Amino acid sequence: MTAIPHLPFDPTGPSTGPRMFQIGYVVEDLFAAAAEWARIYEVGPFHIMPRVRADCAYRGGAGTLDIRIGIAQTGPVQIELIQPYSSGPSVFRDLRERYGRPESGVHHLATLTARYDDTKARYDGFGYELACEIDTARQRVAFYDTVADFGYFTEVVEEKPSFLANLEKIATTCANWDGSDPIRILTREGYTTPPEGSE
Repeated sequence: MTAIPHLPFDPTGPSTGPRMFQIGYVVEDLFAAAAEWARIYEVGPFHIMPRVRADCAYRGGAGTLDIRIGIAQTGPVQIELIQPYSSGPSVFRDLRERYGRPESGVHHLATLTARYDDTKARYDGFGYELACEIDTARQRVAFYDTVADFGYFTEVVEEKPSFLANLEKIATTCANWDGSDPIRILTREGYTTPPEGSE
């Protein structure tokens, strides 16, 4: 496996506007999808994060998220695989429930910005609905409903030093990947691999 000498973006480049860095996919089975990405596209290793349950704002009301994600880097693009667990209204169920499309597939294009509020105001000005927002002390993330125009949601991610450091760490691991352990379940001690037969 040849190392790919790319990080998510040039940290010395312009940072006034949002920078595209990630394509997100909703999948039915996170481990199986990650295994296929690694096998077919030689993308990996996928970093499997702990399952997340969080409150959020959803289309003007209150909502919840219940997801687990896996992340890998391929050149300058991050691939995010998302397995939703909640059956209720959610931005990760909207493609099926609101648009009658298959639930699995491309879900969003993610942009990173140091001017989070200004970027949101820009999308508001275009008339796009804020479908979902997660606002915590650590970071803010918003999903705008751009499906009618582009076929997917647009994610706005607030730039934070800790997030940038995590992006760089994952990108470096993937750039130097030798093909071993394509699915890595992150733990405090490092990572474990899925049990035999779970892929």
